[in-house]
Amino acid sequence: MPLVSTGDIVGPAAAQRRGCGAFNAIQLEHITAIIEGARLAGTPVIVQLSQNAVRYHGTLAPIGEAALAAARAAPVPVAVHLDHAESADLVREAVELGFSSVMFDASKLDYLGNVRETREMVEYCHARKVWVEAELGEIGGKDGVHAPGARTDPGDAAEFAVATGVDALAVAVGSSHAMLTRDATLDFELIARLRSAVPVPLVLHGSSGVDDEGLAAAVHAGMTKINIATQLNKVFTAAAAVDLREHPGKVDPRRYLGAGREAVTAEVRRLLGVLSAREVSHKLDSR
Repeated sequence: MPLVSTGDIVGPAAAQRRGCGAFNAIQLEHITAIIEGARLAGTPVIVQLSQNAVRYHGTLAPIGEAALAAARAAPVPVAVHLDHAESADLVREAVELGFSSVMFDASKLDYLGNVRETREMVEYCHARKVWVEAELGEIGGKDGVHAPGARTDPGDAAEFAVATGVDALAVAVGSSHAMLTRDATLDFELIARLRSAVPVPLVLHGSSGVDDEGLAAAVHAGMTKINIATQLNKVFTAAAAVDLREHPGKVDPRRYLGAGREAVTAEVRRLLGVLSAREVSHKLDSR
């Protein structure tokens, strides 16, 4: 399958009230595991590289080109997304490389500054047929700026989406970045109000802190793009640690990295099943 636009994945999912998985990668093992998990699940997937991951590698091109090459060779539709980019130069580099979409994060600015900077990035990206996500106010927990109790006002979100022309909007509904436990409490009533008010698909960040039932219920309430990062790092690290303990005399990194890759593959496949939300949606409708 060819590399696809993120809009080609998110748009149909939003129309059908399904969730689509957007999984953050740090290294090549993550990338290949995410794609293999999607193949096993038989669904499209979004591979994401964050500005922090780019900083880890020192530059975007090597890991970005690897993600794009893996997507082009994938047996299922794969989009490649730049996540939480605060740098306009990094956005432009991703667009020039051929990324399917970007998230431009100007949420640290005041409202008018966020609108101005985001609208400029949207105009640049749309002229090059690149899909754009943005954020209104930081998601709870990011850089310690907000408590997990942060909430996005539906009226503000609708106004921001129209003013900037974004294709999707990340909103604060109770999740928090980098959670190691899956006990975040989402505001499903607020999600439903946001879905009714906002003219573009909604994005849930900090989804690793939400349990399976919560993820499915969030999709049912109106979330579409579900970003997952820390949960994959947890299962990768746990599997690699077990392998290192069980084979203390082995030094070939392919063994423990391979164990981590297999664990991520299984978790991506499982989570994509959760996000389809078909069985859970039926249960929720019957309550």
